[in-house]
Amino acid sequence: MEFTIAPVSKADYMEIITVWEKSVRATHHFLQEEDIQYYKPLILNTYLDAVELRCARNAAGIAGFVGVAEHNIEMLFIDPEYRGKGVGKQLLDYSIKMLHADKVDVNEQNEQAVGFYLHCGFEIIGRSALDSSGKPFPILHMQLHRQD
Repeated sequence: MEFTIAPVSKADYMEIITVWEKSVRATHHFLQEEDIQYYKPLILNTYLDAVELRCARNAAGIAGFVGVAEHNIEMLFIDPEYRGKGVGKQLLDYSIKMLHADKVDVNEQNEQAVGFYLHCGFEIIGRSALDSSGKPFPILHMQLHRQD
């Protein structure tokens, strides 16, 4: 499948938050409904504006998106309809090459994401017991392993 990687504008935010929610519901089984409702306005009203956003887009719309700040991938979410079709890898490669990302924080309980980043050359360099909101969702700190 062909996707264009493009900047995200505020006009795209409602489609972005829809992709986020569908992705979270498909992959973050450790979250309760109240957790999703807690994070959703934070993502929409605060976090999207705090990162450099790019999306993978095709004729049907946005298939996934990535947000990078200070060389850290802060968010990478794929519409479940497009999971396993290379969208995540395409966005990750773009964020590494074009946005100079080399770090990512991943929910430890999201085993698929942890496996994805390990497969793509990241290694675990640390762990936090709480997420950035102080909630008890452990975070793995990962860094791209560079071979010199």
